[in-house]
Amino acid sequence: MNVPDDLRYTSDHEWVRPSEATVRVGITDFAQDALGDVVFVELPAVGTVVSKGGPLSEVESTKSVSQIYAPVSGTVVEANEQLRGAPELLNSEPYGEGWICAIEASDPGELDSLLGPEEYRSATDA
Repeated sequence: MNVPDDLRYTSDHEWVRPSEATVRVGITDFAQDALGDVVFVELPAVGTVVSKGGPLSEVESTKSVSQIYAPVSGTVVEANEQLRGAPELLNSEPYGEGWICAIEASDPGELDSLLGPEEYRSATDA
């Protein structure tokens, strides 16, 4: 399982790539593998205010529908429109083109509560 060292993680299998005032969010390799073939992604609307741990998105696969949770509080400033026509990017490129959205974090300190790569690997036995 791929767990990049430059990301932070949640116990719900979302990843966060911090950069300046915004963070990019997606699901981990572990999550996409557990979901199976992704067939639909409900993207959050730009301007949506989210709370850490609250609903952010939904991903539908051939196996199930899974809720994606906001890893930080803030405002959605960008959604990955590529996923509307190619939801399978979550499977093929979970850490690249398969990102879900970008959030302008209202409390950057919340990033400190996320798991580092080693902690995430331990939590998933990767």
